[in-house]
Amino acid sequence: MLESLRKIVQEVSSARAVDDALELIVSRVRAEMQTDVCSVYLLDKPSGRYVFMATEGLNKSAQGKISLAKDQGLVGQVVQRAEPINLENAQSNAAFKLLPDIGEEPFNAFLGTPIIYHREILGVLVVQQSELRKFDEIEESFLITIAAQLAGVIAHAQATGAIKSNDSSSRIKHDVQYKGVSGSNGIAIGRAMLITPILDFNTIPDKKCNDSIAEIHFFDECVRCVIADIKQLKVKFSERVNQEELLLFDVYLAMLGKQGLGEEVRQIIHEKLQSAQSALRDVVIAHLNQFNLMEDAYLRERAIDVKDLGLRILSYLQDIHPRSRQYDGPIILVGDELSPSMLAEVPKDKLKGLVSIKGSSHSHVAILARSMNIPTLSGVTGLPIQVVDGLPMIVDGYEELVIANVSDHLVTRYERFSAEEKLSDLGLEQLKYVPSETLDGVHLPLYVNTGLMADMLLGKEKGAEGVGLYRTEIPFLMSERFPSEEEQRVIYEEQLSCFHPLPVTMRTLDIGGDKSLPYFPIEEENPALGWRGIRVTLDHPEIFLVQIRAMLRANAEYGNLRILLPMISRLDEFEEAKQLIVRAHHELLSQGVKLPMPEVGVMIEVPSVIYQLEALAKRADFLSVGSNDLTQYLLAVDRNNSHVSKLYNYYHPAVIRALYDIAQRLKSMGKPFSICGELAGDPAAAVLLLAMGFESLSMSASRLLKVKSMIRFVDMAKAKNMLESVLRLDNSQDIKDYLQRNLSDVGVSPLFKGQSGSAQKPLDS
Repeated sequence: MLESLRKIVQEVSSARAVDDALELIVSRVRAEMQTDVCSVYLLDKPSGRYVFMATEGLNKSAQGKISLAKDQGLVGQVVQRAEPINLENAQSNAAFKLLPDIGEEPFNAFLGTPIIYHREILGVLVVQQSELRKFDEIEESFLITIAAQLAGVIAHAQATGAIKSNDSSSRIKHDVQYKGVSGSNGIAIGRAMLITPILDFNTIPDKKCNDSIAEIHFFDECVRCVIADIKQLKVKFSERVNQEELLLFDVYLAMLGKQGLGEEVRQIIHEKLQSAQSALRDVVIAHLNQFNLMEDAYLRERAIDVKDLGLRILSYLQDIHPRSRQYDGPIILVGDELSPSMLAEVPKDKLKGLVSIKGSSHSHVAILARSMNIPTLSGVTGLPIQVVDGLPMIVDGYEELVIANVSDHLVTRYERFSAEEKLSDLGLEQLKYVPSETLDGVHLPLYVNTGLMADMLLGKEKGAEGVGLYRTEIPFLMSERFPSEEEQRVIYEEQLSCFHPLPVTMRTLDIGGDKSLPYFPIEEENPALGWRGIRVTLDHPEIFLVQIRAMLRANAEYGNLRILLPMISRLDEFEEAKQLIVRAHHELLSQGVKLPMPEVGVMIEVPSVIYQLEALAKRADFLSVGSNDLTQYLLAVDRNNSHVSKLYNYYHPAVIRALYDIAQRLKSMGKPFSICGELAGDPAAAVLLLAMGFESLSMSASRLLKVKSMIRFVDMAKAKNMLESVLRLDNSQDIKDYLQRNLSDVGVSPLFKGQSGSAQKPLDS
């Protein structure tokens, strides 16, 4: 049945509507399993009942009209047990409930399996047969597999409103929380505004054209209009973001260039005499299907760009332009997927937050949102966006929560929390020019992580003592090709000159995993453990050498560059990379360019390196712990995967003890070492890292003053006593509770996953 399963899944995935998908499921499963009946019951969340939604073999006129409570009938038994039920004679079972309106009286054999998504039972898939028999194990496994494939389709359909509630007047309860992935931290309070495309490619019919030349000319005119729109958007955003982030709009323009989408459309018009609309439909849908099948998160995000551009062209082809909207009060923009152009429609003083069902922290929207300090959550798969339109909403980017239909009581608490946070931030401003040292005079330098231009400027403003991690992949991600050596040199020089004479640590190109270049795709089954970081650049020394030369040339007159190598797992990787750096240095010297040889360090983020510290410390000039990836690999949790991201916790005892072990061993070697990542930017964790002996911390600019405030309120004796106690605790919640109790008296609230300020977190009480 494997080939049949593949065909069914492929057909369902490409279905244009949820109703079509459900009809495909029941008809294909019935035919494949050669049963008399196949039906789907789906959960109606407002009523909590399971509705008879699709069938092949029973009364279709009853679809959408009949429902069962979760404790009624065999369907209810499947729900309560959360496992398949396979009966030879269903009607003799005590739980059987006859629903005469659907015509199931003649059927005896029953096999039902739950449709589960993220532990929630969304429905039940049922097959029935008139003869007395029990379905065999292969048939049962087949149905379970189909149900698992159907779960994602249904979850997304419920979130986007494609599956309507039975009670059209129903609204979600107050203060319902939905989990997402934070693309930009902060708290946003406002009213949800649903934004949806006014056009749909799936509704465009096949149509021929009489004159292909005239049709191509018409299409080109529409593309020129869209290019003008994109340029206007770029100008509009220039008031909100830095020059570096504006490069995103150049990506859009490149996609509309001679070798972009337009050329494929023109070819179809010319060869098949299709209308411009149907040709554009075919090209865009083909690209969307291709991108959506990709494992790489960054490449999947490009589907949003293709769709956005395609809809813009379609609006001109159909002469239908977006309707003007009224933006009253603070707005939280909500959509299935958001594009940069959607952000530009909302006045900047009204736009407070962004929420999307699809997307990730690496989308173009997330990059722009971070630059504009707009709290953003993506991947909020359970949010019923059609129902929340117009409701009060809170986006908590710190705790990665969307709270819908917020009660006045909770709004008041969040407003107080936000106000106190702002007051706290104002009070922290006075710390910009004082040293980061404990009450007993121990200095702990605080560095900033940068990638976007905005990060660099904000870090400088907050008094960072240097750059602990500059993510050089950001300019690569925002380009349509590999940046040239000179282009890279200019970008790197901006960082070095801005912080001179303070040190700037530049991590070499770290792509792969959750970061892939659109012009250098990396498709793997397990990207987190695959071809990424130093593994890519060592396999492509031509890319590595260009980047190193650009760094060295940028450093010629400043001398504050440090080079950091990511994803090192073996000694020979470091040695090979160091040889290439030395080679690039010698080449430039031979050309008469006078420049210093920078320090070269290693990122400790792969567990294997923990057992090679002594050997690495002899070879490297410095070491830097990458807490995000080290936590991910120690816990075997992909923090960008919504299925398991809640298991990612840097307060896990294994993580704390591994860091302690690393610090003790490196201290005994006398080699400089530091730490970067989310852990370093958590004030409570910073106290533990101080006690462990880490010599500097590097974090996002927004965290810097909060960490400094905490450091200045403790002494080393208190920090070491707390560390000793934490090392004796066996679970992360106990560790967090202990830190909360023991640091609440220092005047700065501990920060857990971004919690900041002196206010108590609204949802804790």
